[in-house]
Amino acid sequence: MSDCIFCKIIDGEIPADKIYEDEHLIAFNDLSPQAPVHVLVIPKKHIASTEDLLEDDAPIMGHIMTKIKDIAKLVGITNGYRLVINCGEDGQQTVPHLHIHLLGKRSLQWPPG
Repeated sequence: MSDCIFCKIIDGEIPADKIYEDEHLIAFNDLSPQAPVHVLVIPKKHIASTEDLLEDDAPIMGHIMTKIKDIAKLVGITNGYRLVINCGEDGQQTVPHLHIHLLGKRSLQWPPG
């Protein structure tokens, strides 16, 4: 998608502080961190939100979910973390490209907000 900021990061048009990258995903530090460690993990395939996931996307999403533990270790998270996926306007999704927030390195309270 030509106007998607995350697609521009994937394509290298916009720089990002990358943590991890492979053929299916990219993970980078959030510019507005909400925890001491706040990484965004996104599929390289443009998927607008969880509402737009198709059965064909299951292998990509499975790959992403199994890599998150490795990404957490890369950024020094050793005592647990939280994953957040915002979906839609009421869910506070601000970028229309599916992304997972990986938050850690402090005790995360509940309810989240």
